[in-house]
Amino acid sequence: MTSKVISLNKARKTRDRADAKAQADENAVRFGRTKAQRLLEAAQADLARKRLDQSQFEE
Repeated sequence: MTSKVISLNKARKTRDRADAKAQADENAVRFGRTKAQRLLEAAQADLARKRLDQSQFEE
């Protein structure tokens, strides 16, 4: 019976990388937005602000 020798340091680093990747993926789903989404939201906010400014009465 032969057993395969593994480096515990390499196994630990591989496990840590997998954990970090899983955390990064979770954060990307939770907080991430694409550049197009950010630009669209900024444009919509700008348009809403302009419409509000136009509808204000001046005395």
